[in-house]
Amino acid sequence: MKTDQAVVQLTETVKVAAERGSPLRIRGSGSKFFYGRLIQGSNLDIRSHSGIVSYEPTELVLTAKAGTTLEELNKVLASKGQRFAFEPPSFDSGATIGGTIACGLSGPGRPYAGSVRDHILGIKCINGKGEYLSFGGQVMKNVAGYDISRLMVGALGTLGVICEASMKVMPVPEFEQTNCLEMTEKQALEKVIELTQKPLPISAAAYDGKDLRIRLAGTESGVKFASSIIGGENEGDNKQFWADLNEQKLPFFENCKTLWRLSVPSTTPPLNLPGEWFIDWGGAQRWGTTDMLVEEVFEISKQAGGHAEIFRTTEVHDERFAPLASELMHYHKRLIDSFDPSNIFNRGIMYENL
Repeated sequence: MKTDQAVVQLTETVKVAAERGSPLRIRGSGSKFFYGRLIQGSNLDIRSHSGIVSYEPTELVLTAKAGTTLEELNKVLASKGQRFAFEPPSFDSGATIGGTIACGLSGPGRPYAGSVRDHILGIKCINGKGEYLSFGGQVMKNVAGYDISRLMVGALGTLGVICEASMKVMPVPEFEQTNCLEMTEKQALEKVIELTQKPLPISAAAYDGKDLRIRLAGTESGVKFASSIIGGENEGDNKQFWADLNEQKLPFFENCKTLWRLSVPSTTPPLNLPGEWFIDWGGAQRWGTTDMLVEEVFEISKQAGGHAEIFRTTEVHDERFAPLASELMHYHKRLIDSFDPSNIFNRGIMYENL
């Protein structure tokens, strides 16, 4: 099989960098350069390696090169009445599927439809030795042993250059509706727990400090029946709200000097954190701003059974992610050493010593 010329060039660049020990900064459009620690290195641009390799609507599988934009993929999927169920945010019209996978970010439907990782079937990548590797495939059950393809999700490029990915896609829901209920934070969290214990077609749940919004998706009759149980105001499909939440265009996200992202169990009650907070993922993801010390936010999130990270900031912070236990840091280092012995890929993007 003929190797793509862009892959050949990328591979050669990686080999040279590995020989010299020169750090590389893997990039697509740069739409998520705000995510992670500031790093140095020569840009390794993957945008020339783009295009849809294969798409089988009847099999619900799409394979695309890493430089392909989400905008292009979403248009192609929409033309067949399909979509990425994990609702990847773009933050930029040029956002690529490679960057989406590397950052591992999912939208409001993540607790109900699955994460980026849950929809990855296979990946082709270049490791730190300049080897072009293939993991997984294009069918649902194709993994025996360690699932390397899904290991790449959320690794922020530290394990290799993602070149191509095969992903599950899903049909667009027949009918959607959003119900809005005014209540306190405590009431909202309790309400979501109550509703998720019932067989209701919930596809998203978010609380903005005043209103709890529940998105329902499925057949029209099923959604309307669920709506009658939930109550509140019927806002129609309210696609704009969920799109603005996904792309962080709601007023809450404006002018945040430092935006925190907390991942905690969905059953976690309101946290003892001053500031302003927005609850997504039915309680499992909490966005916020606070004047508390970084170390205090990390510790409170840990005590709640989760973790915290500085998602965006205009200020200088040495660390962006919660500290790892020594055992976990040991395994992180071993993984990176296995894939990238010279430590050239996105060096220091997660932690200073990785």
